[in-house]
Amino acid sequence: MLWHIDQTSRATLQEQIAACVRRAVTTGELAINEQLPPATELAKALSVDRNTVLAAYRQLRAERVVDFRRGRGVRITATAPTSAPVEQAARQLIETAHANGYSKAEVLGLIEELM
Repeated sequence: MLWHIDQTSRATLQEQIAACVRRAVTTGELAINEQLPPATELAKALSVDRNTVLAAYRQLRAERVVDFRRGRGVRITATAPTSAPVEQAARQLIETAHANGYSKAEVLGLIEELM
């Protein structure tokens, strides 16, 4: 599911909405030039304030993930990151863990503890 927010999360709603878009871009759920829902529509669907969605969209624009164009809405840019930074970080974690003698169970336990 593209849009998922957790009201109990420590991350702000704005951060969660922006994270949904970033993840969808890196996994291919959202393609370059694909249009995002209007802020009012998404706010209603997520039961959040419209300004929260607009703030997330502005954050993504500052990161060059989306672009606003009058009459075209909010679209994914050609400069949006398409590689999965979480996957890259996970691979690096695995390499570091192996080099330092950690077992799979220890690494998974550490991740569970930190999340």
